[in-house]
Amino acid sequence: MALQRVLIAGCGDLGTDLGKRLAAEGSEVWGLRRRNDPLPAPLNTLRADLTRPDTLALPEKLDAVVYLATPGRYEDEAYRLAYVEGLRNLIAQLGEQRPRLVLVSSTAVYGQIEGEWVDERSPAEPRSFSGQRMLEAEEIARTSALPATVVRFGGIYGPGRERMLRKVRAGEPCAAQPPHYTNRIHREDCIGILQHLLRVDVPEGLYLGVDDAPCTQCELMDHLAELMNLPRPERQPAPPGGLRGSNKRCSNAKLKQSGYRLLYPTYREGYREMIESAGEGL
Repeated sequence: MALQRVLIAGCGDLGTDLGKRLAAEGSEVWGLRRRNDPLPAPLNTLRADLTRPDTLALPEKLDAVVYLATPGRYEDEAYRLAYVEGLRNLIAQLGEQRPRLVLVSSTAVYGQIEGEWVDERSPAEPRSFSGQRMLEAEEIARTSALPATVVRFGGIYGPGRERMLRKVRAGEPCAAQPPHYTNRIHREDCIGILQHLLRVDVPEGLYLGVDDAPCTQCELMDHLAELMNLPRPERQPAPPGGLRGSNKRCSNAKLKQSGYRLLYPTYREGYREMIESAGEGL
């Protein structure tokens, strides 16, 4: 599908790189952000606050909107404003426009705690406020008049997103008993997945954006320690219900069936490249 006019709402680092790729394909792209600094050419900068409808002057004749807003803080009110109020305001401001909507959500909407496998058909019963707010946003998108697709991303890593590497470098322990599963996706695959779904003529309503290899936190941190020639992390008991209220393994089968091919099939390839680029270990 050839998209001519695309709005990226919440245009941070991921949105900027997505916009550059879309522009290189011939799309006219607007990036909506609160910050005053302009986006790089050829992207068009829209300075607005999604929580303030009076600031939302949107382009006309949009073909697609990608909703990539992120809360400024990890607290319920920040998530409500970013995901619920922001999305509701944007949809209202679109008026009679009916662009395709791609909403970026999270696997935090799942509340499973026993390491179960989940996919798009699994019940989403979040235990955390973050998952609850994102699920609320998904419902707003689903019940709107727009053709909407939701992507639930796992833990995003890559350049600029190095939390797990910092934990290993600092010698922090890993959550061992019961085993706590983590689901990863490289930032370049996040961008690639969004680009892919904008190309699909009739995408389905929901996809999980994760790589091929869910693993326990200790497996991941052990691997990173080995790559960096650092001591294996100590073990500690996992909190009840997993970290932030869930513990599950996510399947990407539906995404792959749609035709997407991962640039980084597992965390091993992605983190190895990051560590090599930093000149550490190996």
